[in-house]
Amino acid sequence: MASAGSSLGGGEAERPHPRPFLIGVSGGTASGKSTVCEKIMELLGQNEVDHHQRKLIILSQDRFYKVLTADQKAKALKGQYNFDHPGAFDNDLMHTTLKNIVEGKTVEVPTYDFVTHSRLGETTVVYPADVVLFEGILVFYNQDIRDMFHLRLFVDTDSDVRLSRRVLRDMKRGRDLEQILTQYTTFVKPAFEEFCLPTKKYADVIIPRGVDNMVAINLIVQHIQDILNGDICKWQRGAMNGHGRTYKRSFPEQAEGSTMLAAGKRSHLESSSRPH
Repeated sequence: MASAGSSLGGGEAERPHPRPFLIGVSGGTASGKSTVCEKIMELLGQNEVDHHQRKLIILSQDRFYKVLTADQKAKALKGQYNFDHPGAFDNDLMHTTLKNIVEGKTVEVPTYDFVTHSRLGETTVVYPADVVLFEGILVFYNQDIRDMFHLRLFVDTDSDVRLSRRVLRDMKRGRDLEQILTQYTTFVKPAFEEFCLPTKKYADVIIPRGVDNMVAINLIVQHIQDILNGDICKWQRGAMNGHGRTYKRSFPEQAEGSTMLAAGKRSHLESSSRPH
């Protein structure tokens, strides 16, 4: 079993911990969701902190893809399987895992290998934290999961930018350009328009241009810092449980001359070879 530093044991899984503040981060493929999460972690000084002391963690929806049948795996190897469809995810496992995380429990999350398109036997131990960032293309699609978030962010990036990023990223992985474009036009783009984009309306905060919008990132970081400092108590769960939300913000474009910090290291909880 892989962990953030050590395996479960000695009653560590049952240690008391405050219920975390759960933040959902959605957006289209290559919109910059993971980069936004990493930047938040970096600005809060959490990217180099030991897992036992870490107050903020990042978890990816990509870890919850269903185990493929032999036929589905064969299609995936040819770029003919739709990883962008809601049915591709194990929503029951995802919901159970997030429920345990919200209850302050230590959990084990699956590891998915996109080279072999299989769920590995290894799991990753996720220790209790004060703030959890859960990112993915369809984290707002399932209502039971959507209603668990105390705050919802949507990274809104131009479709041409997202396509160019995806092409460059997949070509670096050794994939054929024609297969990349065929997969994009056949599965990725239609699924984004049908399943991901409509969930934008559930976002509390919309971030244009992702991590390039440091005005938005800094405001979100300040909000999380207030939570970590205990300035926001109980988070008014009754008013932020997905029912009766009355606020939504779309941050403006970054002001010219804004300072951009160096990119942070990738969180240990993110897939090393992810499709999104």
